[in-house]
Amino acid sequence: MTGTDKKTILVIHGPNLNMLGKREPEIYGKQTLDQINNRLKTEADALGFNIKTFQSNYEGAIVEQIQAAFQENYSAVIINPAAYTHTSVAIKDALLLLSIPVIEVHLSNIYKREAFRHHSMVSSAVAGQITGFGSHGYLMALNALKNMI
Repeated sequence: MTGTDKKTILVIHGPNLNMLGKREPEIYGKQTLDQINNRLKTEADALGFNIKTFQSNYEGAIVEQIQAAFQENYSAVIINPAAYTHTSVAIKDALLLLSIPVIEVHLSNIYKREAFRHHSMVSSAVAGQITGFGSHGYLMALNALKNMI
């Protein structure tokens, strides 16, 4: 755990989220990933948490980060698996290792988009899902975790 005795929350961002603000802003918003992470860190500090953020375009790197969360002293995970939401049994299986709260976040409402996006492979491995609130969904997850941990 980082910091003094603050609980640490791991935030995992999946593929293409490093392109936020540039990629389809009408769907994903105009904020960059750095702006979202900075806002998360500010909000986490106000709530008494530390935040560690991680982004990868590679499924294996995301799995390894989840495994690290299993081995390290994290209090919770917020994950936006992005496109891997709909395809990754490997990420779901890694999430099943965790006994800490995990919240799945999506910027867009995946249930109002293409049919293939309506199914989340990871949803059965998480405590809850927040979808369709843009970057505010991450803050909603953070506030929910305050009551869970």
